This record gives sequence, structure tokens and C-alpha cells, in this order.
Amino acid sequence: MKSADRARKFRDMSADELERQEAEMSEQIFKLRFQWAMGQTESLKKIRELRKDRARLLTILHEKESEK
Repeated sequence: MKSADRARKFRDMSADELERQEAEMSEQIFKLRFQWAMGQTESLKKIRELRKDRARLLTILHEKESEK
């Protein structure tokens, strides 16, 4: 999925859904970073994608909060 498609998907979500999604992403990033440190995974690409998606999600969440 392209980044523009992901951003569009995030824009269609409500603020509560965005907050839940952000919590899930943070947890996934934590788990992947822990696995990376232990040498159990080679998924650096997945970590990078998650970090960028989380940044997109937070940007959209802040935009929605500032609209109110």
C-alpha cells in the first residue's frame, strides 16, 4: 500500500480509532525493536515503515484535534 493510500485511510478514521491504532503501532514497534536487539529478526524495513506510518497517523490526529 502506498503512503498516500495509508494517509487517506487514516484521514477516514475517527480520532478514537486513530488513538487506538497509534497505541497498537507503538506496541508493535517496541516488540520489533526488542527482537532486533536480541538478534531474533531481520525486519529493519518493517520497523522503518511502522515509524513512518505512526508519524503520518500522529500528524493527521493533531490536524483533527486542531480543527476542533
